[in-house]
Amino acid sequence: MRNFTTLDEITAAAGEELGTSEWVTIEQDRVNQFAEATGDHQWIHVDVERANDGPFGGPIAHGYLTLSLIPWLGSKVFSMETPGAKLNYGINKVRFPNPVLVGKRIRSTVTLGDVTDVPAGKQVTIRHLIEIEDEAKPACVAEMVVLLLA
Repeated sequence: MRNFTTLDEITAAAGEELGTSEWVTIEQDRVNQFAEATGDHQWIHVDVERANDGPFGGPIAHGYLTLSLIPWLGSKVFSMETPGAKLNYGINKVRFPNPVLVGKRIRSTVTLGDVTDVPAGKQVTIRHLIEIEDEAKPACVAEMVVLLLA
């Protein structure tokens, strides 16, 4: 676990791979709860019987469920205990190259990207490669942007 306590430490680590999270199993209950929270009840996610006969041979996690796990997965790899607030600023790029079948395990490899000075502090790009256990293609590739206020 990498722990950053100053903005200078973060700047010095730009471009470094920070590590890989633990595996987490995507269970049907989590998919159902996400569907309830977002109102996305598409059958490919929540109708197990129909999904078993569908294009993937079973229900799949919502892409945005996978994306929403990035903060938790990232917290298993690094922390930013810098003074000042930490704000989600946006996402530069997100792709979902491979669906996550319910019951599969995922994890994230985190790389610190660009660290840029901005008037309020630092703008940090954090890349996440979310892989699926025993799959060649990742579930998600995302480039998150965080503002670290001075």
